[in-house]
Amino acid sequence: MVKPTWLVFGIGNPSRGDDALGSTLIERLEDWLADDLLRASLAVEVNAHTDFQCQIEHALDLKDVEVAIFLDADVSCDPPFALTEIQPQMDSSHSTHALSPQCVMSVAQQLGQPLPRVWTLAIRGNSFELGDPLSPEAADNLDRAFDHLIGCLREGRVT
Repeated sequence: MVKPTWLVFGIGNPSRGDDALGSTLIERLEDWLADDLLRASLAVEVNAHTDFQCQIEHALDLKDVEVAIFLDADVSCDPPFALTEIQPQMDSSHSTHALSPQCVMSVAQQLGQPLPRVWTLAIRGNSFELGDPLSPEAADNLDRAFDHLIGCLREGRVT
């Protein structure tokens, strides 16, 4: 049986405190996936990527995946995290060097790619100063988001 492929994409700068939440979750996921028995327990095949921000080129990462989850720090969501399904939308980010996940979807759509279902997993962060470590509150939110993500990967559905 072929497992569906999911993309888990972490966004964040490890040098800016809680902004590292998305990239730190990807590091933790990659460590977890290194265990073949744990990887085999998943209902899906996982492609994990990280970058400081979404770029136009990331539209190609959506190719040939059934589900994509963008992980990022957020100062406005309720703790510990918010999981939201998104749709393609060309927004004002298309004219900057960093795109929103919705704009990345829109670029993929313009390229004629079939779109996966896409969610954002916004993890509550508080401190984003250059050189700051991950705050204790954000670290707790990260733990809870990781556990939830693993549950989704095991079940093969985003809940």
